[in-house]
Amino acid sequence: MAQVIWTGSALQDLTDIGEYISKDSEKYAEITVSQLFSSTDILEDHPKAGKVVPEFEIESIRELIRGNYRIVYQLIEGHTIYVLAVHHGARLLGNIIHPITDE
Repeated sequence: MAQVIWTGSALQDLTDIGEYISKDSEKYAEITVSQLFSSTDILEDHPKAGKVVPEFEIESIRELIRGNYRIVYQLIEGHTIYVLAVHHGARLLGNIIHPITDE
């Protein structure tokens, strides 16, 4: 079983998403953030459930697509998963992803 760890930047992404959606609907913001957060539960038993992020083409950097959002994560040695970002699919990833290194 893999351990899923949310990075500070990914948690901030969720906060930002919730704040943006809450301008129209507090309830929908809460539902969306909750669903995005729990979407990574599948990774505990199936770490490679997501596909390789095409912008990087690195086997360890993968993504789950949930609605309009991309949940980008990095698989480290098959047993630790770092959620790196939650990103709206209409936006370019650019340089917002910062892979975890062993440094």
